[in-house]
Amino acid sequence: MWAKLTADPTTRPFLQQPDFVKMMQDIQRDPNNLNLHLKDHRVMQAIGVLLNVKLRTAPTEDTEMPDPPEPAPRQPEPARQREPEPEPVSEPEPMELPEEERDAKQRKAEAQKEKEAGNAAYKKKDFDTAIQHYTKALELDDEDISFLTNRAAVYLEMGKYEECIKDCDRAVERGRELRSDFKMIARALTRKGSALVKMAKCSKDYEPAIEAFQKALTEHRNPDTLKKLNEAEKAKKDIEQQEYFDPKLADEEREKGNEFFKQQKYPEAVKQYTESLLRNPKDPKAYSNRAACYIKLGAMPEGLKDAEKCIELDPTFVKGYSRKGAVQFFMKEYDKALETYREGLKHDANNQELLDGIRKCIEQINKASRGDLTPEELKERQAKAMQDPEIQNILQDPVMRQVLIDFQENPKAAQEHTKNPSVMKKIQKLISAGIVQMK
Repeated sequence: MWAKLTADPTTRPFLQQPDFVKMMQDIQRDPNNLNLHLKDHRVMQAIGVLLNVKLRTAPTEDTEMPDPPEPAPRQPEPARQREPEPEPVSEPEPMELPEEERDAKQRKAEAQKEKEAGNAAYKKKDFDTAIQHYTKALELDDEDISFLTNRAAVYLEMGKYEECIKDCDRAVERGRELRSDFKMIARALTRKGSALVKMAKCSKDYEPAIEAFQKALTEHRNPDTLKKLNEAEKAKKDIEQQEYFDPKLADEEREKGNEFFKQQKYPEAVKQYTESLLRNPKDPKAYSNRAACYIKLGAMPEGLKDAEKCIELDPTFVKGYSRKGAVQFFMKEYDKALETYREGLKHDANNQELLDGIRKCIEQINKASRGDLTPEELKERQAKAMQDPEIQNILQDPVMRQVLIDFQENPKAAQEHTKNPSVMKKIQKLISAGIVQMK
C-alpha cells in the first residue's frame, strides 16, 4: 500500500501529512473504518490509486501541489536593509475528529459500559437487569456480537430457549457480515446447541443440537464444544436404545441364533445374537453364546471381550467362565485359563465343563514342567510369555532374580524359597510359561 502511494505523484505529498498517515493506518488495521474517513478527499484519492481507478473528488487546495511561481525580472537591488526577524511558527492545532466519527466512538464506549453492567448483573443472577443492559448495548452498537451471545447466555439460564436460539442465530448472521472472529461465531453456535439440548430432553430429538455443535467445531475446535457434542451423541444413542429395547424380541432373536449355531452357521448366529443384544444389552446369555461363536470362528479377542462382559453382567453365570477359559486356553495362556476355571468352580463346584478345562490346563502346564515341549513349542510359548506384563514384572523383580539364581547355584537357599507361597506362585507361572524348566 505504502509503496503505491509513494510511487504516485498525486498521493506522495500526502505522506508528509501526519493526519493522513494516521487515517490510512487506521484503515489498514480495520478495513471497516474506511467509512469513517471517506469524507476526506485525500483518502478518496489514495483509494483510487490503490485500486487503479480514477475517482472524482472535489478540487481543493491540497489536491495538487501548485507549480512554483515564475521568477520576476531582476531589478537593481535597493539599499540593503535589515530584514525583520521571522515570527515564531506556531504548532498546528490538532485536527478535530468529524462529528459522526466522534459520536460513533462515544456510542461504542457507552455500549461497553452497558455490557460490563450486564456482566455484573449476570454474576449476581439478576437476569432481568442483565437483559436490559445487553439490549441497551445492542441499541448503541450493533457491530459487537458479544452483546448478543451474552444475552443468549442469560436467556439460556432463564430457560427461555427460543429467545436464546434467536439471539445466537442473529449473532452468527451478523458476525459473518462483519467478518467477526471465528471463535465468536463458534461460541454462538455452541450456545445454540446447548439450548437445543435442553429442549431435546422433552422432544427427545438431539439431532439439531448435534448439528449446531458440529458447525461450531468447523469454525473453531474448542474442547468444551467437542465434549458437549459427545454428550449429545451419547444421549441420542441412549434414547435410540431405549426405544429399541424389547426383552421379548431379544429372546426370540437369541433363539434364532441358537438354531444357526446348531447348524454350524456361525456368522449368521453372530448376527442374530448381536440383534438380540440391541434389543436387550443386559442379557448375559446372548454375550455367552456370541462368545462361543467367536471361538468357533477363531476371533479370540472378540470372544474374550464377550465372555468378560457376560461375567460382569452376572458373576454367577458359569458359562461366562467356561467361555473365557476356553479363549485363554486357545491363546495358550494356560495359567490364566486355569485361574478362570477355578473362579467358575466357586459358583458351581460340580460343573463338568469347568473341571475338564482345569484338567486340560494342568496337562499343558505339566508338559512344560517336565520339559516335554518340542523346541518349536517351547520357543513359541516363551515368545508369547515375554509379551505378558506379569511375566515381565516377575523377571524384573530383584528378589525373583535372586531366587532363580539360588535354584541353579544354591539348592539349600532354594528350599527356603519354596516355603513362600507368593514366590512359589511366581515360579509356577514361569514354569507354565516355559521360561523355567524343572529337570
